Amino acid sequence: FASYYGDHMVLQKEPVGAVVWGYGEPGAAVIVALSRDGGLIVMKKTTRVQEPSGTWTTVLDPMDQGGPYALTACQGLENVTLQDVYFGDVWLCGGQSNMAMTVLQITNASQELAAAAHYPYVRVFAAAPARSDMELEDLERVDLPWSIPTAENLGHGNFTYFSAVCWLLGRYLYEALRYPLGLVQVAWGGTPIEAWSSPRALRACGFPENAGSLALSSSISPHRHLSGPQTPSVLWNAMIHPLLNMTLRGVAWYQGEANAFLHTDRYNCTFPALIADWRRAFHAGSAGQTEPLLPFGFVQLSTYRRQSPDDSFARLRWHQTADLGVVPNARIPGTFMAVAMDLCDERSPYGSIHPRDKQNVAHRLQLGARAVAYGEKDLVFQGPYPTQAVLEVTRGLLNVTYSQELVRRQRDMPAFEVCCSSQPSPCTWLPAPVVTVESRTVTLALTGCRTLVLALRYAWAEWPCDYESCALYNTRGLPAPPFL
Repeated sequence: FASYYGDHMVLQKEPVGAVVWGYGEPGAAVIVALSRDGGLIVMKKTTRVQEPSGTWTTVLDPMDQGGPYALTACQGLENVTLQDVYFGDVWLCGGQSNMAMTVLQITNASQELAAAAHYPYVRVFAAAPARSDMELEDLERVDLPWSIPTAENLGHGNFTYFSAVCWLLGRYLYEALRYPLGLVQVAWGGTPIEAWSSPRALRACGFPENAGSLALSSSISPHRHLSGPQTPSVLWNAMIHPLLNMTLRGVAWYQGEANAFLHTDRYNCTFPALIADWRRAFHAGSAGQTEPLLPFGFVQLSTYRRQSPDDSFARLRWHQTADLGVVPNARIPGTFMAVAMDLCDERSPYGSIHPRDKQNVAHRLQLGARAVAYGEKDLVFQGPYPTQAVLEVTRGLLNVTYSQELVRRQRDMPAFEVCCSSQPSPCTWLPAPVVTVESRTVTLALTGCRTLVLALRYAWAEWPCDYESCALYNTRGLPAPPFL
């Protein structure tokens, strides 16, 4: 079997078939059998080892949730058996250091670690960080083989596996779904999106043909947050390409801090291109079993430096939505987003760029997953978003109407700004104080704006609000996302 199969694993359940593959003697027949405890065979598949790759692949028939099963591959007199295999939903979790942060590092860590033993059907697997200049067929190394969660394997060390966001997302989904979840972690701190993108995805965004063999040296910032590999495609090659045969239910992604310092204004292309490319690649690699519009959830950037004049975090947050402010949208359908700009943590021992509240992040992600990936109706999973803005010129007011009932938590925060200019560039941004918040409408004062109001923006800062106290939320406590 390929290196990411093992005892205790979860394979994707019906309505699709799980793909299993491995190595063998070229040309030899391989019999793959799935059996119940006690040896009753419930499925048998025969396949051949391909030449010259020496690999075999088979698609299992769709299986109902549950287990345990044994999965055996036989070639001649040799056989390998994997025990305690379950069928459920498989989620891939990728990104940089905020995805790599472990349960050991988050708020209430000891309670969270103690609770792990109550979730034996949420199984975890972590690929080791690896890079390659060529597309690999299998993972170089595995940090955590398929495991039943324990305080030890979830609290292994700082940034070393297993991902707190991934674990909590899986745990919350298990509580909603009540069947097995398989969680696969691929993360490396300080890495830009270009390293996770295939050459094909990068070409779609105008990167040169040979981007994969060139470091991004001309534009590499000496910034310490670019601590991981930056060479285009090296993580795609070593950590994503080997997994393409897997049948997946969804992806969770937490990345972007590195791109606040590198190619920031290309992210509105590189992120949608990565999503589309991963979807194509996983669909093809799984013989059509992973759905073409693979659900893709992501965390919008949190915060870094208080009172920083730099707006690269704000621009990156906007680009994460493909410059449309809210997801899913026409450019990135089938996506969902956890807003995190109100989950800041100035005293985090891992630096303020690594907030410890990953419970709220995962809670917001699982709401999006349940609505978008699982089609749960009438589930509120987004914060309020503006639908129109009407100028009252004579009174010097701007009325902004939102999609949901509003709750105002922070009264004196200069969250709204207007662009007051007679020409669009350069723009003069001035605070637009909130006069009133009523039901779904915010009324802003246009003090100091004597000329035309050309644009409006909200929460456009690296650190736009204090912990859980942004200006606007809905009645469920979900924050209004930033917009321009």
